Amino acid sequence: MKSKQKIFSLNNFNLNIKKKNLKIVQCHGVFDLLHIGHIRHFNKAKSYGDILVVSITSDKFVKKGYNRPYFNEKLRSEALAALDCVDFVVISNSASAVKAINKIKPKIFCKGQDYKKLNKDITGKIYKEKKAIEKIGGKIVFTNDLTFSSSTLINNSFEIFDNDQKNFIKKIKLKFNYEEIKKIVNNLKNTKTLVLGEAIIDEYTFCEVIGKSGKEPILAFRDIKTERYAGGALAIANNLSKFAKVNLVSMIGEKKEHYNFIKKNLQNKIESFFLKKNNSTTIVKKRYVDSNNNKKLLGIYKFNDLDLSNQDQIKLLNKLIKLIKKTELLIISDFGHGFLTDKIVKKIFKEKIYKSVNAQINSSNIGFHSLDKYKNSNIVVINETELRHEMKNRDGNIDSLIQKLSNQIKAKYVIVTSGRSGVKLYNSRTKKMHNCPAFANKIVDKVGAGDTLLAVISLLLYNNCDIDLSLFISSICAAESVESIGNSNIIDPIYTLKRIDHMMK
Repeated sequence: MKSKQKIFSLNNFNLNIKKKNLKIVQCHGVFDLLHIGHIRHFNKAKSYGDILVVSITSDKFVKKGYNRPYFNEKLRSEALAALDCVDFVVISNSASAVKAINKIKPKIFCKGQDYKKLNKDITGKIYKEKKAIEKIGGKIVFTNDLTFSSSTLINNSFEIFDNDQKNFIKKIKLKFNYEEIKKIVNNLKNTKTLVLGEAIIDEYTFCEVIGKSGKEPILAFRDIKTERYAGGALAIANNLSKFAKVNLVSMIGEKKEHYNFIKKNLQNKIESFFLKKNNSTTIVKKRYVDSNNNKKLLGIYKFNDLDLSNQDQIKLLNKLIKLIKKTELLIISDFGHGFLTDKIVKKIFKEKIYKSVNAQINSSNIGFHSLDKYKNSNIVVINETELRHEMKNRDGNIDSLIQKLSNQIKAKYVIVTSGRSGVKLYNSRTKKMHNCPAFANKIVDKVGAGDTLLAVISLLLYNNCDIDLSLFISSICAAESVESIGNSNIIDPIYTLKRIDHMMK
């Protein structure tokens, strides 16, 4: 059989061998870089039966970090199909092998010896796979032969990282091993956090360009589909909820528009309070997107930027003061839509609590939004554009601007994100600037990346985590965020740790 005739998608794979009484053996993995360890594993697996089916994780579900998989699913499947011992290759659109097991129905499910200690798999997938194979009357078998790490081979043999990334990872490896990092992240879970900011519905309408209108000088688009995501403070709370305990205080419209959608899309562990703003609607930011390349074409926003009424401010303050007394870390994300008034900020900044702030500049508040009212924060996180607006300086040295802002607002840490240029953190106590490169490879949408970094680095620094490690972990989380549209992907520390593990090999 020609190698290309061996390759199937999981949906199209149908192996009917009941009458032939042949035993199917299945192996599953990413198999990003095919090596001698894999080949011996497949040969041993084939010895347990008559037909060897190798299922691979499709590109979309590979969570191994920067620039992975190195080889796409087409090339990986072709390499496997070229092996004589492999009878079929199946591409599975799933994060685990469970769907593939249920479809292929093998008698033997074969894994390498590095999976023999089931509790070593932080994702917990191996438990699910073991349960799935046993449910259909099969069993899991572990081969015992040479093992090599594809991640180690790829990291050492290919130009995965640039020099800045290599040097930063090397610095982290000199300070910490993976198990220590894992322990640090797991120890965050009992931190009591409060997220304060506007609830935003991010609505994406995907379009296809038809062409110029026949009668008017306008472009015409075909509406393909619309997706909605929980954005703003909702997204920050969702991403934080996988790492720590979270309370959320936010704002919705007077008539509770989209409230059911919000509650449905908030993680179950989050305790929330929503103030209904008088004479206002729930904030909706609608973006029209070219479906071919995910580029944004137009934004139409629905909001009321007027400050909360005195009555609403009193109601909000009463709730906040009660919650702050039970909170260790307060994360404020001010989108400038009239929720966090001067009166409210002044009152909560009198409370003795660790405060992390992002006052975002957007198209509706530019020129009217400032960090001045957030003086004496423990942490301030902004992007480079926001920094330059704040300092009214278009092209000055960024390090100098960061230090100047730090002196002006008296923050312990000022953190500035600069997209592909990475992140800078200035520690006003030590007068030291820390630099971390960006680790994003595939940028789909930058919306939510800064919010993700704000949530994670605030939690790490509050817990006295090493500054460089805090930058490293939060930058990887931000990189995960930009790989999907809007806030459709909630950051999970399990997969963050898995990425770190592969990057440090």
